[in-house]
Amino acid sequence: MSDVAALQSDLLAQIAGAADEAALEVVRVAALGKKGSISELMKTLGALSPEERKVQGPLLNGLRDAVTEAIAARKAALGEAALEQRLAGETLDITLPPRPENSGTVHPISQVLEEVTAIFAGMGFSVAEGPDVEHDDYNFTRLNIPPDHPARQMQDTFYVAPQADGSSHVLRTHTSPVQVRTMLNGKPPIRIISPGRTYRVDSDATHSPMFHQVEALVIDEGIHLGHLKWTIEEFCKAFFEIDSIELRARPSFFPFTEPSLEWDMRCDRSVPGKITFGSGQDWLELGGSGMVHRKVLENCGIDAKRYSGFALGFGLDRMAMLKYGIADIRSFFEGDVRWLKHYGFAALVIPSLEGGLSK
Repeated sequence: MSDVAALQSDLLAQIAGAADEAALEVVRVAALGKKGSISELMKTLGALSPEERKVQGPLLNGLRDAVTEAIAARKAALGEAALEQRLAGETLDITLPPRPENSGTVHPISQVLEEVTAIFAGMGFSVAEGPDVEHDDYNFTRLNIPPDHPARQMQDTFYVAPQADGSSHVLRTHTSPVQVRTMLNGKPPIRIISPGRTYRVDSDATHSPMFHQVEALVIDEGIHLGHLKWTIEEFCKAFFEIDSIELRARPSFFPFTEPSLEWDMRCDRSVPGKITFGSGQDWLELGGSGMVHRKVLENCGIDAKRYSGFALGFGLDRMAMLKYGIADIRSFFEGDVRWLKHYGFAALVIPSLEGGLSK
């Protein structure tokens, strides 16, 4: 009995003196492990007489329970002390202002591209894309602009060095080559838009050497100018978020359309620095359009006697300037963080054909 009491006193002293959980684990294994001192004593109970077991059994069980409870209590105390030490060393002064976090915004052109794509998608248009470095044949010739055609003088073109096979390439001056590729690779009915970057040698407050366009193309049987006018009306109502508009068509000339039209929308500029769309005594230029020239259809392998179509084009940069009051197109490409924070969009806001914006 005295040996059990001495062992218990020694083990409790070791437990109390354990400096950390690792040291406490060493004591636990030495006492309660398979070959621990208490475990070895428990094994001797089987060799004792019933009378001896009645005496030694409670003593050893009490020893084991006392050591187990002491280990659990010491482990909890060590854990609490470690937590207190950690909290003392990781103090957060909540009186200090937080560090500012940089947050990005959606560029106005990206926003307008998403808006335009969503509007045309609601009218059943799909999106087609093509390369920025384009074949001269696709950019000009198949669009009824042969090498000696005076209309080439309308384009201030970036020409690329001749290729090894002698073919000529340019930085596309419009996204119309995407329409050519679509007509060459597919059959009517065709209903696509072709948004993307375009390039011309021009730079001022309303022109940039690199800018963005979106063009629409519809080819099918029985397509006429009424379809073109309806498409532009519905697009403008959704994009500018107005219930009704008044359009004015002006005769124009584009080699790839006949007849060719440019469209204006009624607006009000009576208040300096502000444009109100849909009413007033002024007109705002929107973009060009027309019925696809029969030679373009034939150059792309489409039967001009059976099919007709229309094409239209808008400048995405110009549309963003008009809708969001941006004065200088060059600001789009300067990368000024202050400008981006002012004109950028925190989330994509998409107009629907029913009018209004939705996230």
